[in-house]
Amino acid sequence: MGSGGLELPSGDGGGESGAAGAPGAVPPGTVSLARPMEIGADLAWGAEEWAEVRLRAQRAGRAYIWLNLVEQRLRAVVAAVLRPIYEPVHGEEWVVAAAGPTGQEWVQRAAAVREVSRRKGYLLDPADDTLLSFLTLPQLRELVVQHWPCFEPYFDGRRELELALDELEVARSAVARNRALSPAVLAQAERISARLLDLLGAGRDIPSAHRLPVDAVEELVGDRFADVVGVHPDRVRLQRQLPAEDLFGGARRLDAIGIGLNLLVQNYSGRRLVRLAESGCRVRLLFLNPASSAVRRRERELGLKKGELSRSVEMNILHMRRVRSRLRDVGAFQIHVFDETPRFTAYLVDGDGPDGIAVVQSYLRRIRGMEAPVFVLRGGGRDIVQDGTVQGGPPGEGAEGGLFHLYREEMESVWADSRPVS
Repeated sequence: MGSGGLELPSGDGGGESGAAGAPGAVPPGTVSLARPMEIGADLAWGAEEWAEVRLRAQRAGRAYIWLNLVEQRLRAVVAAVLRPIYEPVHGEEWVVAAAGPTGQEWVQRAAAVREVSRRKGYLLDPADDTLLSFLTLPQLRELVVQHWPCFEPYFDGRRELELALDELEVARSAVARNRALSPAVLAQAERISARLLDLLGAGRDIPSAHRLPVDAVEELVGDRFADVVGVHPDRVRLQRQLPAEDLFGGARRLDAIGIGLNLLVQNYSGRRLVRLAESGCRVRLLFLNPASSAVRRRERELGLKKGELSRSVEMNILHMRRVRSRLRDVGAFQIHVFDETPRFTAYLVDGDGPDGIAVVQSYLRRIRGMEAPVFVLRGGGRDIVQDGTVQGGPPGEGAEGGLFHLYREEMESVWADSRPVS
């Protein structure tokens, strides 16, 4: 007999009716239980399910980094503005006083969460043992809105700040509840977060950020990839993110080495190059000699007709000579050729300072330059974190493990053995 006075069936099978004592019969007054096989579920995930879950986690992770940066910055701004106003009168309860009657409920909820965290030992950093640390992004937004006259001297427009925070709430809600983020929502969240950080005064301290914006993920995990900040399957995808106008515009120094330098010659007009050089930019262009045997070998690799590649390089060199002829200081615009086997093409923008950017492609045997993978490097000795310590080098020397200075040194080595074009 069971604890409730009901006898459980033995599980040998049988129907629901039949004479008592007959095989398979259920005695009167007993409860029939379904077999595990009848209610069981397949808990296994296949390759497609795991791929979908990893994709969701990757998108949520990117969004979380941006949300974390925005929330920390907004919390710091709220503390800097409101604490001097309320703390002298209300002491440690200044956040409660700042929230006022309209925010009493969520402030009490935050206080309760803080107390639980204290008791369970969740507060590992004493800096987090404040009521302000337990307010969410929407609650911080409410504090800003309620006390806008206090924040107005520091910001240009309240409406833009509010709308940006409201838009970000879509991504925040999805990440907090582990729901799927579509590529469109993720892109919107990253764009809005970057805009919010600018509005909140969190300017970038990396000089080259004006040319190539610093990604939040790059800042936090960049040490895993040396100074590589972008990888693109081909040059077309590179130019969607980093157009030639953004890459070369405003440069004070431009060094380029390659076979025909099409990224510069064919995507940056001669008029712009003239204006760039007249504004003080020092240009050094290093082409593969169109009359060298290396060009003929490259033609055979790509399956081109004899002389096809050499004529293309000649046309690019002639175009750059015309640009140089329009300059007052022709010495600031140097054109050289080299005869060695080309191993890579590289464009180093401001490579002699802390704000250098390099675009590098290796030459593959059967793939044209337009279709070869592209690496984007950030120079300037960016500090990276390894084993809990910050390591780096002086400006221009490249961080430990960086690639920027290696390509710059290779460029200088080939330049020393090259010949000028008259």
